[in-house]
Amino acid sequence: MLAIIGGSGLTQLSNLDVSRREVARTPYGEPSGALTFGSLCGHDAIFLARHGYGHAIPPHLVNYRANLWALKEYGAKRIVSVASVGGIRADLAPGDIVIPHQILDYTWGRKSTYFDGNGAPVVHVDFTHPYDKELRAKLVRAATAAGIQIREGGVYAVTQGPRLETAMEIDRFERDGADVIGMTGMPETVLARELDIPYAAINLIANHAAGRGESAAGIRFERLEEVLQEAMGRVRAVIEHLVADKEGGEGIFMAQSGHGVKNET
Repeated sequence: MLAIIGGSGLTQLSNLDVSRREVARTPYGEPSGALTFGSLCGHDAIFLARHGYGHAIPPHLVNYRANLWALKEYGAKRIVSVASVGGIRADLAPGDIVIPHQILDYTWGRKSTYFDGNGAPVVHVDFTHPYDKELRAKLVRAATAAGIQIREGGVYAVTQGPRLETAMEIDRFERDGADVIGMTGMPETVLARELDIPYAAINLIANHAAGRGESAAGIRFERLEEVLQEAMGRVRAVIEHLVADKEGGEGIFMAQSGHGVKNET
């Protein structure tokens, strides 16, 4: 089944034909909100608002473990994360879509594993390549079929939030190799790996990162909604073509993350 976690710019899925809503319970507490069930392009789907339906849960307090656990329990087989992020790389502009291939994790204090209970065995998961290669390829194919230009490959740096970054921090992240910056990519990605669910991401550039381009003097919040509304239409088109892909349509799960108040989550 297809599952969608929405954040900034995707707080609801307009093309989801809703059939019912259900409150889920997990060993890790409650998810961010009720699961919304329905049909997307003829395929069963679930929608979940990562920050709650009132967008009241900041990125560092999202119960990522409960969200992913609940969606797996209800049949999610693959995960595609749609993340609104800031663009660090000079050639990335607001509205661009990136399919990242790597992650840099700068978060701290978040519940980031299912293997930490009393008496639980020590488990190490391979995280060399955080995103599923096959699922990434299907996203690229879906974008091509939809006639939408994307950037294939990129490094997603995940910060703690909820504050935005300083210009000097962005300089540091660029030196570390980051191309985009957000707040919700981790621990979601590694939790999917622990649950053995193939996972890939769509990063939507909502703004230039601090100190760059239009954000040289500060983040222009008034521009964000305009960029997100236009770009999310293209993201939805990619998702629809992904669902329609006979090789990869059934059982896709999509998640949206983002970048703080300005562009993520």
